[in-house]
Amino acid sequence: MIDFHNHVIPQMDDGAKDLETSLNMLNHAAEQGITDVVNTVHYQHPKMINKKINFEKVKGEINKLQNQLNKNQIPIKLHFGAEVFYLPNLNEIIDDPLTTFGDGKYMLIEFSTIALPKKYKETLFKLKMSGVTPIIAHPERYRQIQNDISIITNLLEAGCIMQIDAGSPLGLFGKDAKRTSIEILKNNWCQLLGSDAHNDKNRNFCLRDAIVFINSFVDYNTKSLVNENPRKILNGDLLTFDIEYDSPSESLSFLSRLKRRINIT
Repeated sequence: MIDFHNHVIPQMDDGAKDLETSLNMLNHAAEQGITDVVNTVHYQHPKMINKKINFEKVKGEINKLQNQLNKNQIPIKLHFGAEVFYLPNLNEIIDDPLTTFGDGKYMLIEFSTIALPKKYKETLFKLKMSGVTPIIAHPERYRQIQNDISIITNLLEAGCIMQIDAGSPLGLFGKDAKRTSIEILKNNWCQLLGSDAHNDKNRNFCLRDAIVFINSFVDYNTKSLVNENPRKILNGDLLTFDIEYDSPSESLSFLSRLKRRINIT
């Protein structure tokens, strides 16, 4: 499995506090059957004001951590990028190689959990028109989406990708995030699953438990969430998926399930 969202580099952001914590986390990941870990350092987040990060620094720390994994015989390959905090400047930072995945084709974007910005749709549209596909990090944790699930289908139709935190359906982020994540997953609106691991205690890797639970209430192949889709993103390949939703034009007694195939490049 590939875990596409975590914070395992020691002392880089609010994730692993030291090397021992990183190794504990990654050993736990390997025990779950995770083979690839995509570290997503916080980028331009308010909590990172006093942290100076750049591509070369993160690359260097990833190489150091990979060497430690090899030394300790922990069979995991590390990849890296960023979890970009939403600001109106997204189009201005796409040339920074740290901000994107797949040779500049995808960007993982985090919003404030309290409210979505007023003009976020326009900013995401401009980003998409620049050739960068937005990946929305843990949308199930945003209060506005918890209150209006139709925002998800609007984002999908606009060409965005949804990344659910593995801990959400397990209830680790509260009942509202759990309810919303389950609804997103039941409707097959999620394309990526990531642990969003931060430590070796209450925010550790949990892909295996999440997949087992998700398989109990969905009827599609969940391997795409932790294997095929993240691999395509890392390689910069085309990601294709269907959107299913109830048509508002149909009467309630004759709701039809509509499918639209979205090609993401």
